[in-house]
Amino acid sequence: MTISVAVADDQALVRVGFCGIVAATPGLTVVGEAANGAEAVQIARSAKPDVLLMDVRMPVLNGIEATRQITSSAESSAVRVIILTTFDLDDYVFGALRAGASGFLLKDTIPEDLITAIRVVAAGEALLAPSVTRRLISEFARTPALGMPGATIPGLPAAAADVSAGEGGIRPVAASAPTRAGKVTGLLTDRECEVLRLVAAGMSNGEIADHLRISPATAKTHVAHLLTKLDARDRVQLVIIAYQAGLAPLPS
Repeated sequence: MTISVAVADDQALVRVGFCGIVAATPGLTVVGEAANGAEAVQIARSAKPDVLLMDVRMPVLNGIEATRQITSSAESSAVRVIILTTFDLDDYVFGALRAGASGFLLKDTIPEDLITAIRVVAAGEALLAPSVTRRLISEFARTPALGMPGATIPGLPAAAADVSAGEGGIRPVAASAPTRAGKVTGLLTDRECEVLRLVAAGMSNGEIADHLRISPATAKTHVAHLLTKLDARDRVQLVIIAYQAGLAPLPS
């Protein structure tokens, strides 16, 4: 099954390069290009790519706000956004993930890893660059409620979030950690809590299946139930919820 991809980057050479890599890969096809965030939103709604590679810093509308508009609109909510940036510690990344991005990669990622990321995200998984995963988890774990679609823990007060286009900051209002943990565990079975912890540890469905000695199909079903019960868009949000609820240890 062909995966459709769109590329948004204000640098023409970078955009052409990414498009060339995608177009040369069997099973992938380019369905659109955008030179700014506003064009990216338009392409997401018209072409409806499976995956959109999104630059962070672009004119007219930056990648964070474009991602938020894409993931929050019924016309484009199925589009998976992978954020591409040259800054591995860029604060924009936090805002982009809060806005609903499904993945994050550095622009110096080798072509093979880029293609793998596209396929992983298109399959409904989530992907973060290994060099920043720990910092991202730590950052989100300190944010008791999130300003991105579906990421607040059901039954808890919504965050009074301020996710600005330029900063990606957030000012949360949320309950205590024990209350958050109780709300989450109250919604899940013991096995689902166990699966959630393994998702937070970065395990794939196959690895979860091996660890729990269950079938891959059963592991996939458990993850699907977690997404539904916790109203999460993807595995990125499941990881964040697990850390916020205190169901997974903070990285050291």
